[in-house]
Amino acid sequence: MQHTLTQHLRRRFLEFSLSDARPGREGAFFLTGAGIGWIVLLMGVVVFSAPALAREPLALPTERARELVRMVRQDCGSCHGLTLRGGLGPALLPETLRDKPPDGLKYTILLGRPGTAMPPWQPFLSEAEADWIVAQLLRGFPEESK
Repeated sequence: MQHTLTQHLRRRFLEFSLSDARPGREGAFFLTGAGIGWIVLLMGVVVFSAPALAREPLALPTERARELVRMVRQDCGSCHGLTLRGGLGPALLPETLRDKPPDGLKYTILLGRPGTAMPPWQPFLSEAEADWIVAQLLRGFPEESK
């Protein structure tokens, strides 16, 4: 959502800055120094808060969180290793995922990787659940509770 909002603001700013906008012209958008300042401030808030928001896990019901931990440890672990240190698929440890964009990880989980053994999990997971999994992987995925 933040990415789309940023793109929208950039596009609108460009449209208005290239238009023949003057004070008093009806229907024209005129950016004053203060208006530009507010837009820059808003864009900064959106851009700099996006990584923090992306890493903030959704609070899932305890039972669903347990199911997802088991799914990742068992199903994902069948390729990525039961300890997630790698196998047929790459390691899913915080240090190996640190430089990957969270949205890229989420969509890899949901849509899979065509031409590889990575299947799409979208039929079984919501986007919010995929976000939760990514957040947990970036922190160090929890062990299954017995």
